[in-house]
Amino acid sequence: MSVQKGIFSFLLGMLSINLAAQPDTALTKKDRKRDIRLTTTQGVMVLRLSDSTPLHRDNFLRLVKTGYYDSTLFHRVIKHFMIQGGDPNSRQAKAGQPLGNGGPTERIPAEFRPGLFHKRGVLAAARDNNPAKSSSGSQFYIVLGRTFTDAGLDSVETFRLQGRKIPAAHRNVYKTLGGAPHLDQNYTIFGELVNGFDVLDAIGGTPTSVGVDRDRPLTDCRILKAELIKRRR
Repeated sequence: MSVQKGIFSFLLGMLSINLAAQPDTALTKKDRKRDIRLTTTQGVMVLRLSDSTPLHRDNFLRLVKTGYYDSTLFHRVIKHFMIQGGDPNSRQAKAGQPLGNGGPTERIPAEFRPGLFHKRGVLAAARDNNPAKSSSGSQFYIVLGRTFTDAGLDSVETFRLQGRKIPAAHRNVYKTLGGAPHLDQNYTIFGELVNGFDVLDAIGGTPTSVGVDRDRPLTDCRILKAELIKRRR
């Protein structure tokens, strides 16, 4: 990429801050059948959104269409757990700067679905500690997770899910593919990774800070471009 094009892309991304998340951003039927390509400094990931969570799906599509995520960081990474991004304050963040409080003031109502669970690779909405469990207007995470034994899942049911049982089919996935079962029905899942698990692992394995910017990668993991692409069957 030439210097001129790089500067132009950056300025366009900065301009998008004021345009993103506007409710009148037009979506077409085709948009809702597109996948999302995240081109990052570590490689390319492709996400597929869920039609079961239309509020989160449409919000994410609008943000992508307006360039909201371009040049933002994965600002919080926890090994064997998840990678988190979507804070617009991360675009020009200095090294050591704590992140995670940026984004639209509007929250998205929770959309919990029994069939959506926190297996490895799912896309879900971050949130603060609010009683309705409403989601952040822009911040999201992708699950790295780890595998569990039956005993480990029993413990999650008892101590993290307040006795709620994990369905047998979900247990099998958590024992083989892995995930983060303690988050089920507490954070809205609205998509999943369909390509780029090696990139997910590369970002998930990067060294992170133990300072005031705890869990921020010491080397920036940046979303260079987020865009809608034709879905491959």
